[in-house]
Amino acid sequence: MDTTRNFTNWSGSVSCVPEAWHYPADEVDVARLVRQARSGGQALRPLGSGHSSSALVATDGALVSLDRLSGVVSTDPHRGLATVLPGTGLADLGSALAEAGLGLENFGDVDYQAIAGAIATGTHGTGRDLGNLSSMLVGGRLVSGTGEVVRFGTESDDSDSDDSLLRAVQVSLGSLGFLTSLTLQVRPAYELRRTNWMTHIDWVLEHYAELVASNRNMDFYWYPRSDLAQVRMLNEPGQEPDLLPPGRLKRDETGPSYEIIPNRREIPFEEMEYMIPLDTGLEAFRQVRQRVRERHRDRVGWRVLVRTIAPDRGMLSTANGRPTMTIALLHNATLPYRDYFSDMEPLLRGFEGRPHWGKKHSATAERLAPLYPEWEEFGRWRRELDPDGVFLNDHLRALLIGTPSSPSASAAEIWKER
Repeated sequence: MDTTRNFTNWSGSVSCVPEAWHYPADEVDVARLVRQARSGGQALRPLGSGHSSSALVATDGALVSLDRLSGVVSTDPHRGLATVLPGTGLADLGSALAEAGLGLENFGDVDYQAIAGAIATGTHGTGRDLGNLSSMLVGGRLVSGTGEVVRFGTESDDSDSDDSLLRAVQVSLGSLGFLTSLTLQVRPAYELRRTNWMTHIDWVLEHYAELVASNRNMDFYWYPRSDLAQVRMLNEPGQEPDLLPPGRLKRDETGPSYEIIPNRREIPFEEMEYMIPLDTGLEAFRQVRQRVRERHRDRVGWRVLVRTIAPDRGMLSTANGRPTMTIALLHNATLPYRDYFSDMEPLLRGFEGRPHWGKKHSATAERLAPLYPEWEEFGRWRRELDPDGVFLNDHLRALLIGTPSSPSASAAEIWKER
């Protein structure tokens, strides 16, 4: 146990002073910590890489790092399954699976996160037919708020409740328990060719539907000050589309999928991202573009990132039940972002937008509940697995219950600038 460290997230905008840090070595250690915390009335929060820019981790209780629970436990190429430990970094996971001839179906924009944190927050990449990372979770084990080990999905013997519990765990925000083992659906290892093109945003909008349909992975950055866009297309070699953007080819490389999909992000940034129904997403982007040009262009030098996600069944997945376009506003972490994000957020909400759980937003339970058809079912699982609220902090109370004990630590904390 460590009682000397404070916590600050990757971008520098979220910090807390936990009363203790714990570094369990295995599932037995995790269960013991939870039982002790429950009996002593202490809160626990799981800590991955600290990449989220929302206050999911912030606590004055104890932080529990799962870094020591890392690695690939087993692989089953015939069934397309891999069992991994929660603290495994995505970059390490990609290379470890490749050694077994396997790969993840997709990655997010970066690979700095631990797998459990990426899944718990609904981290996603891009691709009309590709789900977010949480949709790859098909089973595993978690330690509940009572200190019991609960099996779910492919690891469960209870076929009656299995599917419901799995779908609750897929995006849980760390509120159901500590994941101690994750079974992922994987595929044979594969290569991708990436081509990045610089072109004008008007061409992208005119050809957007065809770009989405003809590429395995496609997204674009819009640069507000130049009105240019960077179109990023990734396809298995030999399956590249005929449609190519007019303009400059900025990048062309081929390699293992786990090396080609993620990008390097050396400069910390703040981000707000909303998930919009795909059929109205383009109109939402057009309105974002207009508002940024009218109100924020002189102060916003960073970009707007647009991606797609396939629908899934995770109860709190931001792609639950609908093909999705994501619109992310990125801003240098050293610059003020509050006015920009708070002005843009109502516009994105107006398109039935669901905020990314791990990024900046000000939504609370009252606004979120109508957006998720199985909101109440998720709440039932949370109360069953964590009856004493061991895994709650003020931010999660605001998100999931709507009764934050301290406004400064809930919605308002999200907008705290560096």
